[in-house]
Amino acid sequence: MNLDLVFLQSHRRLFLRNIEVFMNIGAHDFEKNAPQRVIINVDLYVPMALSTPSHDQLNEVVDYDFVRRIIATKIGQEHIQLQETLCDTLAAEFLAHPEVVLVRVSTEKPDVYPDCEAVGVEVIQSKPKAV
Repeated sequence: MNLDLVFLQSHRRLFLRNIEVFMNIGAHDFEKNAPQRVIINVDLYVPMALSTPSHDQLNEVVDYDFVRRIIATKIGQEHIQLQETLCDTLAAEFLAHPEVVLVRVSTEKPDVYPDCEAVGVEVIQSKPKAV
């Protein structure tokens, strides 16, 4: 996705890289026996006007803890069949934050096949008129 330069110049990108979790995910029978290792990456775009602190205080910006809480809650729930479902659900929850206008979420399962580094999915979603 080629994000518009004007959009990028007026937004701050917050990211969490390579969050490693173990969760119940997978559509194949061999994936349903035990939790699997999943790597999650998140990018959040917030307008500069809403994320430029004037007093150097945490309450003036989007706190990374909110991302970690959403991930922890989702991975602790029922078995998820598809990475697409996981990405879509996480993206929707991140977008529910009033200051987040665009998200990119990717998931990777690094231990599914012995002949590749990982299998994964990425989704990019925005609120209406964000891009």
